[in-house]
Amino acid sequence: MNKKQKNNLIRIIVASAATIALHFIPVTGVVQFVLYMAVYMLIGYDILRKALLGIKNRQPMDESLLMAIATLGAIVLALYQQSGDYVEAIAVMLFYQIGEWFQGYAVGKSRRSISDLMDICPDYANIQGENGQLEQVDPDDVEIGSIIVVQPGEKIPIDGVVTDGTSSLDTAALTGESVPRDVQAGDEVISGCINLSGLIHIRTTKEFGESTASKVLELIEDASSRKSKSENFITKFARIYTPAVVYSALTLAIIPPVIILLMGGGMSFGTWIYRALTFLVISCPCALVVSIPLSFFAGVGAASRQGVLVKGSNYLEILSETKTVVFDKTGTLTKGVFEVTAIHPAKLDAQELLHLAAHVERYSTHPIANSIRLAYPNEADDCSVENVEEIAGHGITATVNGQHIAVGNGKLMDKVGADWHDCHSHVGTVLHVAIEGVYEGHIVISDVIKPHSAQALKELKRSGVGKTVMLTGDAKKVADHVAAELKVDEVYSELLPQDKVAKVEELLEKKASEKDVLAFVGDGINDAPVLSRADIGIAMGAMGSDAAIEAADVVLMDDDPLKISTAIAISRKCLRIVKENIYFAIGIKLLCLALGAVGIANMWVAIFADVGVMVLAVLNAIRCMFIKGIKPVESH
Repeated sequence: MNKKQKNNLIRIIVASAATIALHFIPVTGVVQFVLYMAVYMLIGYDILRKALLGIKNRQPMDESLLMAIATLGAIVLALYQQSGDYVEAIAVMLFYQIGEWFQGYAVGKSRRSISDLMDICPDYANIQGENGQLEQVDPDDVEIGSIIVVQPGEKIPIDGVVTDGTSSLDTAALTGESVPRDVQAGDEVISGCINLSGLIHIRTTKEFGESTASKVLELIEDASSRKSKSENFITKFARIYTPAVVYSALTLAIIPPVIILLMGGGMSFGTWIYRALTFLVISCPCALVVSIPLSFFAGVGAASRQGVLVKGSNYLEILSETKTVVFDKTGTLTKGVFEVTAIHPAKLDAQELLHLAAHVERYSTHPIANSIRLAYPNEADDCSVENVEEIAGHGITATVNGQHIAVGNGKLMDKVGADWHDCHSHVGTVLHVAIEGVYEGHIVISDVIKPHSAQALKELKRSGVGKTVMLTGDAKKVADHVAAELKVDEVYSELLPQDKVAKVEELLEKKASEKDVLAFVGDGINDAPVLSRADIGIAMGAMGSDAAIEAADVVLMDDDPLKISTAIAISRKCLRIVKENIYFAIGIKLLCLALGAVGIANMWVAIFADVGVMVLAVLNAIRCMFIKGIKPVESH
């Protein structure tokens, strides 16, 4: 609770106590009026000030003016009728301030939630000084390629690669992932993570302003400026609604009593003025004006805590209407990192076949060679490796312990005269191995499907997504295999970047309804045009390219496709709460306005219709802050 909220709470308590006390003090006349007006000004001076400023700035039609007219009118009516009943005017201001306090508390709690979550940018970076001591410098002054030191308990200030040391990192603020991530020399790390254990040295790969933490903060700050259709509707609604109810109240105060008077009736003007004032209090659109933006703000915050950055409440609303999800394959549904997935020896032991292939691939810079080395990390043994020759488009040959080993594709096997055969049980890149021209088997290397991809597709179907599509530049055989394993509805392979854009445009034209939303999920720089073209673009943020993140509307910070389902679930629950508040607030308002117009509802009912509905709507909106993500089901 900030200082302003504390002061307002004290003001509410003092005004409430004073009003109750005055009820039991036997004073009348001018003294009674002065005492009640002192309490009225204590609790309502800021609302009166806002109303006067609105009139001065020629923007008078807001809830402050409605409150001012209603309460000042009630005071004038009490003076005219000589009833001495000023409690209703004070009560309207008092309960309105209670409602405002609840609103301020809710917004503050939501802002603090996001602020705490996004408190990921440290104010300094450690560099090693000439005397060997650590010096704290402004992160903006650290150049790309510099070595920074991050001690246990500190946040990583700039993206980079670990050059020395091992540690565990808390990535929860960025990814929503509670399990720490172990890192060692050679691992990429992103800013905003907290170093939990060991001292690590990091070579920076980006400037501070371009690092992940800075980008995340920028996205969060920009999100509040992009309003949803519901928020824009409420803004336009309030502009039309407020003057309409003021004129309606004036009509109610003047026309009925004049008609009754002309017809010979005896009902006083005071009765109809009271009804008009009650009508004004009931009509305040506070519940809608406050709760709708708060719902979206809380929804964006809930998504952020789950590692999903939504760039604006408009995208949160669009996301809830998603009916088609189009995926890029590599790096999105698959890891984008080649791994050994199968070893099929002819006569040798599987490990011995891998051992020989690792020796031959020792000096190659090809990604496939790296996959072999990762699968057999103890390659640097006492074996003799000589005469290494890389044959472009074929593979590599070498002499290992005096034997001629060939590792490569079918063309290389034909060249060395080996009687080879393709792999029929696994899909991927096949490396054949021959020793002295005799075929000894093959090793399959393929892009591995991400652990949660299958569950992500199931959750999307369960959430009401009608169609899933996969687009890839990979060969048809590989694409079909991945699509079949994940149960993707449609798959299109061997596509160039421009082909992906054309395919998305074709899918957009085939949509059953204009309201149906097509989302595209990608991670590479070549996905940026497609991310921009789709109704809503979702980028893999942790390892995704800067271009993809810039072009996207939603960013998944940990590259987990399951977070797509989480984002859609949060957006739909948020929209459901928004609609509940709209229907509830308007329904109660209309009912109470009708009762007030015919004289059944008094000022106390009006207070409930205004402040009570606002408090209930705000409390309902706060539920958006506690929406949970979809938990991964670990496969065994």
